[in-house]
Amino acid sequence: MRLMLDKLESIKVRWEGLGERLTDPELVSDMKQFTKISKEYKDLKIIVDTYETYKNVLSNIDFNKELLQNEKDDEMRDMAKGELDELKDEQANLEETIKQLLIPKDPEDEKNVIVEIRAGTGGDEAGIFVGDLYRMYMKYCETQKFKVELLGQNESSSGGYKEISFSVAGDDAYGILKYESGVHRVQRIPVTESQGRVHTSAVSVAVLPEADEVDVVVNPADLRVDTYRASGAGGQHVNKTESAVRLTHIPTGVVAECQDGRSQHKNKEAAMKMLRTKLYEAKLKKHNDAIASRRKTLVSTGDRSAKIRTYNYPQGRVTDHRINLTLYHLDAIINGDLQEILEQLRLAENAEKLKEGGLA
Repeated sequence: MRLMLDKLESIKVRWEGLGERLTDPELVSDMKQFTKISKEYKDLKIIVDTYETYKNVLSNIDFNKELLQNEKDDEMRDMAKGELDELKDEQANLEETIKQLLIPKDPEDEKNVIVEIRAGTGGDEAGIFVGDLYRMYMKYCETQKFKVELLGQNESSSGGYKEISFSVAGDDAYGILKYESGVHRVQRIPVTESQGRVHTSAVSVAVLPEADEVDVVVNPADLRVDTYRASGAGGQHVNKTESAVRLTHIPTGVVAECQDGRSQHKNKEAAMKMLRTKLYEAKLKKHNDAIASRRKTLVSTGDRSAKIRTYNYPQGRVTDHRINLTLYHLDAIINGDLQEILEQLRLAENAEKLKEGGLA
């Protein structure tokens, strides 16, 4: 209780300080900084308002307790007791709300994302499942009103894909989709299997917070730019012009390429976005590793090598191994109904954050 009250009081002091800064003419002239501070002020106001309500409830509880100790009139005592019971219920509800509000928010959560899906073990079947996951995410993003842009795709001979990359823009895109990073395993009978045996294949998904130019500054002198003719579907223009672009960051060896746009300029812009994001990911790795060492579920560490989910077609079952969640509506999930899984993962991560903060 004392720890929570101390945190709330320090947040109120911070909020009041931000309010004063917002009246500073120099800050108003810096629109980027002004927007950032305005958002923090607005976010903290929700906590401060709840804190004021909570303090008022505690004050009324103390008043009614004192009334019960000193009041001789039975009717007044009954009224005080009834009100005290209601206030204690309100106190419990407010404390739960405050705990959720005090969960530290990852500053990356608000970023847009770049998603990369790659075929792993399982040959042609893995490539086909890359396409299945891509369509699953497309349908989910559609329900969330997210804007999706295909950045690149490398088709395989079986009608599947070796890899697909795309960007997603929307409110808290990374905060919502970050739980998808890791290895997705599929168990089903491939179309090419004549004897009806169930095969197991694997696909890796990487969800990366999109880096802004201020997050990663890339020196043009450190880049090697290669252009080439795009391959695969896309119309006659793909084989006529060198519109595809590959960027290599010489100091690190990181490569990003894009061939999906119709113009070289657009592809270079998209490849640059991917390159900055990959370089930014390396900076975040230390932060994520520190989180992973403290948490058992690795819910949002972005560990690409961790097996996170199994899609079992014969049983119509989807299991998320991080939180031991099993659901038996695979068809709905593979058609974009990811909300229940993502919500359970968010609750699990929040529970871990509450423990870390000593509020559980």
